[in-house]
Amino acid sequence: MKTIIVHHYDAFSTIPNKGNPAGVVLEADSYNELEMQEIAKQVGFNETAFAMKSDRADLCIRYFTPGHEVNLCGHATMATIYALKTNGLLENKSMFTIETKAGILPIHLQERAGDVFITMQHAAPQFESFNGSRVELAKAIGLAEHELNLDLPIIYGSTGLWTLLIPVRSLAAIKKMVPQSATFPSILKEMPKASLHPFCLETFDETADMHARHFSSPFSGTVEDVVTGTASGVMGAYYAKYIDNNMSLPKTLLVEQGQELGRDGRVRVHVKQKENNLDISITGTAVYVKKLTVKIEN
Repeated sequence: MKTIIVHHYDAFSTIPNKGNPAGVVLEADSYNELEMQEIAKQVGFNETAFAMKSDRADLCIRYFTPGHEVNLCGHATMATIYALKTNGLLENKSMFTIETKAGILPIHLQERAGDVFITMQHAAPQFESFNGSRVELAKAIGLAEHELNLDLPIIYGSTGLWTLLIPVRSLAAIKKMVPQSATFPSILKEMPKASLHPFCLETFDETADMHARHFSSPFSGTVEDVVTGTASGVMGAYYAKYIDNNMSLPKTLLVEQGQELGRDGRVRVHVKQKENNLDISITGTAVYVKKLTVKIEN
């Protein structure tokens, strides 16, 4: 049996057991894909990240849910970079690149008042139409159709990972949602493996611009993500494109998530104009929680 040390960090928070938990395996080059998948399954977090060497960037990060590998994960990136920095594995670099299956992405580090803040570039925003049943979609998250905000489009969005963005009328509706995950693939006919990201413009924190929840694809082996970096990024692009397309750029939006799960998290989303598209990045931090031990067969 191999014994693997997995470090538990909580991203998008400075308080342990708030924010979004992620597993981080440092210096993970010796593990193959099947082993990474088994480690992630045993850890059981929405994502476990593996930091590796890269021939194309300063480092490579691979991300696994308990069920499958994903191209990109915002909170696991925050956790991994924070772990590398605080363990002295980044030298004194404040700007570098990471290789992911969503592309080569720039990272910028800042240290303020003893905390490390990580700004992560996202892939260029993409949107695709949702043509399924709004009634069935609402039912799949425990709502009636009239509780959706039909003044805004329900649309697939990606800044590295596809999710279905679902505008909801009120915080009360967001609070009461219960996902029926098994029904998602039959409703998401265009992208059966996409996650669902319901959000509203009413917030717990009056300084926040949007509140969200994130329901995982049933293929991932998890049900709900606590604070979602990639989906927060594409929410910034959605806000600029569909909610306030006259807002002055650059603009930083504050997204809150996790309150319904007792794990308050915050993501800062930076929206800039870049040629004919939007440029999206997010800023967050992380905090160390504890060390986990996983055993897998040789």
